[in-house]
Amino acid sequence: MSQHALHEGWVLRAVPGPQVPPEIADQAVPATVPGCVHTDLLAAGLIPDPYLDDNETRLAWIGRTDWVYETTFAWQPGDDDRVDLVCAGLDTVATVTLNGTEVGRTENQHRGYRFDVGALLRPGANTLTVRFDSAYRYAEAHRDRLGDRPNAYPEPFHFIRKTACNFGWDWGPTVVTAGIWQEIGLHAWSTARLATVRPVVTVDGDTGTVELHVEVERAADAPVTVRAAVAGATGEVTVPAGERTAVLTVTVRDPELWWPRGYGEQALHQLDVTLCAADGRTLDAWSRRIGFRSVRLDTTPDAHGTPFVLHVNDVPVFVKGINWIPDDAFPNRVTRKRLAQRFRQAADANINLLRIWGGGRYESDDFYELADEAGLLVQQDFLFACAAYPEEEPFRSEIEAEAREQVTRLAAYPSLVLWTGNNENIWGWHDWDWQEPLAGRTWGRGYYLELLPAIVGELDPARPYWPGSPWSGSEDVHPNDPAHGTMHIWDVWNDDDYTKYREYVPRFVAEFGYQAPPTYATLRRSISDEPLAHDSPGMAHHQKAIDGDLKLQRGLDAHLPVPADFDDWHYLTQLNQARAIQLGVEHFRSHRPVCMGTIVWQLNDCWPVTSWAAVDGDGRRKPLWYALRRAYADRLLTVQPRDGGLAVVAVNETGEAWTGPATVTRVTLTGEPRAKTSVELSVPAYSSVVLPLPAELARPDEARRELLVAEAGDTAERALWFFAEDREIDWPAADLDASVETGDGGQRVRVTARSVLRDLALFPDRLDPSAQVDQALVTLLPGESVTFAVHADRPLDPTALTTRPVLRCVNDI
Repeated sequence: MSQHALHEGWVLRAVPGPQVPPEIADQAVPATVPGCVHTDLLAAGLIPDPYLDDNETRLAWIGRTDWVYETTFAWQPGDDDRVDLVCAGLDTVATVTLNGTEVGRTENQHRGYRFDVGALLRPGANTLTVRFDSAYRYAEAHRDRLGDRPNAYPEPFHFIRKTACNFGWDWGPTVVTAGIWQEIGLHAWSTARLATVRPVVTVDGDTGTVELHVEVERAADAPVTVRAAVAGATGEVTVPAGERTAVLTVTVRDPELWWPRGYGEQALHQLDVTLCAADGRTLDAWSRRIGFRSVRLDTTPDAHGTPFVLHVNDVPVFVKGINWIPDDAFPNRVTRKRLAQRFRQAADANINLLRIWGGGRYESDDFYELADEAGLLVQQDFLFACAAYPEEEPFRSEIEAEAREQVTRLAAYPSLVLWTGNNENIWGWHDWDWQEPLAGRTWGRGYYLELLPAIVGELDPARPYWPGSPWSGSEDVHPNDPAHGTMHIWDVWNDDDYTKYREYVPRFVAEFGYQAPPTYATLRRSISDEPLAHDSPGMAHHQKAIDGDLKLQRGLDAHLPVPADFDDWHYLTQLNQARAIQLGVEHFRSHRPVCMGTIVWQLNDCWPVTSWAAVDGDGRRKPLWYALRRAYADRLLTVQPRDGGLAVVAVNETGEAWTGPATVTRVTLTGEPRAKTSVELSVPAYSSVVLPLPAELARPDEARRELLVAEAGDTAERALWFFAEDREIDWPAADLDASVETGDGGQRVRVTARSVLRDLALFPDRLDPSAQVDQALVTLLPGESVTFAVHADRPLDPTALTTRPVLRCVNDI
């Protein structure tokens, strides 16, 4: 057995057409494989960067052009029975030709392909050609043949098995890609090979079981043996001549368990599988790390409706989640190192679950390996989002093949805890005026409620499946009913103030979010507007949400002072995003265990854009990230409205009881105490406690001049409650002392408040794009101090570090 990568020597050409610019029409462009057309043209200097200014709109022709990749490689025959051309991923409508003979055609980005090419290979030079037809032309032809179906955007993404958000989204660019986007190469083998290896891992008491399902492909009709070893246990089974499948069970006593982060260690065990000939020769091998853990979904009806509770190793887990989109519109740029950085950002924000959204892709093995190591749970949507999908051919067969391949590929990863059938499509059918234009045509129901659950039940029976996000658990109950299953909350962003989050007590919130622009350094790299303004042309182009700026303004008007300039607007919109999501998360967590999970929209961006992300398209943390870290802390102290008054809620998401004294004080903006109470916290592991506050604390004498401060020593970050909105509060002018010290690894900015300082934040990226700060949005009472740790590639000017617009707070507006 041998493998030979075919990643070198590729060139790219545009198939002639009227839309192709003349300077590109006759070019032979060096191509990177794996890669895509856009990045190859960009590397050759033939197109501007599609992420900058409005360049995206001038590059729409790329998605409407046919492209040809070609390479020549050397080959010398051996004594192998078979030689296959293995294409791990082709994007998307491809015709593969070897030495002038067509090998095969593909029309699904989300599948791999294998072609027997032994009879076509020649000693010496061989020419491999892959032609990609326009994804638009393919999708529009199927749309015209089957009849259009509703979707969220005026693009035909639901008529092709391709990354949907390539066609644009309310946070993403329209960059319809083509290319050899995953590995390609030759695989030479004899007798038999391992076609699929699918471990079903379960735990029962002190016994771990690996039920190994193996499928072999044969080039000779002879018996072969499958051997497996894991955690010191071994087993083997013979696959008789003429048979292609086998099941081998390996039992492990007292295995170390894999746990989500915050619940225990992430024990991983190497599973080695070999395929041997009758004479003992190794024919093929497969290895992967697995984890012993159980997972189940509790949806047993209760007094509140239908819960949605993930149990890992029989422990109910409160999901502190966030949604994940493709980290770049061009997937070849998403390296393992880049994923590792995102995972550190997620874990450092106290997140324990990533939901891979259905308009993107099935993520890479690197993604899942890193999730396994970090203890980050993963929810994987099947790839359907915000549209009515046709169930006719060729789509049904393609979707079945795609689902079977991806479920088999991902079955070994312990971090994967939930399959979801789609994003918002069942909800869309109910509420988005789809039924009349559909006029009885298929829309995807058969996929979500029949085909996909059957495939998961057959191939991955130890892992739960949920038909949609949102989904109530029954076709008899509205799919977005907050009392049943999972829900999405988007009326807040679209129509209402973020305080409306408090009107919902959902069982599980799988999506909710609020927008803000990216960091200043990211804006300045990607937008050349002079002057930069919230409505300048580049800013407007990098705002993809319908009426997005009007919704941002509505949020500012409800809560914050009027910005005087762009610097104020930038700070205040980022602050409002952080406050909105912190309010929502803390409210939902305060209703534990009725609510057992929140998944914020969204962690990351795929390009520089005003969006709902906590980490922007250049990988920089927005203020929302710091607010999430606070709201998702394992021990949370929060003040919440309850029964016409106020209460302190203590949420303990650790395995140990949380006990100790806490105080709640009503103080003036000058720090003068008006009323105070002391309580003794006693919060069992993985639970919450609600402590109503007496009226003298909950009712201020002067709402515009007072706040509550709840503290529990070093056991949790203190909680604040303001009785009025910032725009109504009698803020004193910001008065502070600031100093800068330089030491090993960076600079330390110490700020001491002489007046109250509301949501103090430092934005060092305004001085150097490499600069980062360790905390943000800190409120200080008079006499209190905070120290910000700043890291940058060079020392920053101390005066600039300690003055506007780098150092900001609400009461400097």
